[in-house]
Amino acid sequence: MNAPDNHLERRARELYRVAARQLDPATAARLRAARRAALAGTEGGSPAQRLLRLLLPAGAFAAIAFAALMLSTPVENPNSATPTSLVPAPVLDADSELPPDAAAADPALYQNMDFYGWLARNGESQASR
Repeated sequence: MNAPDNHLERRARELYRVAARQLDPATAARLRAARRAALAGTEGGSPAQRLLRLLLPAGAFAAIAFAALMLSTPVENPNSATPTSLVPAPVLDADSELPPDAAAADPALYQNMDFYGWLARNGESQASR
């Protein structure tokens, strides 16, 4: 299989050399000038190409930095038990209509619920006197 490929390659090179020898000098000069112009155009490039060459490494660096930050940041497990000494106490407004959380409130407050019901019903009438 290599023999036909080598023969084809050899024949193509021979035809190229014959055609290059038969090329007139004016056409060869124009081809060389076009080649030099094409190579010179790729060195500078347009402003968009230069900007792309600058932003591409900067974007890659930003992506790597972001990935490193995400991998180095510890992830909190929502199912893990958090010590209560590290959890701040909830801030309750005086005007809050919601009762305090039963786990965070004093258990003694829930012993006399009838008194608190009476106070809620009669508190406004006693305060107006």
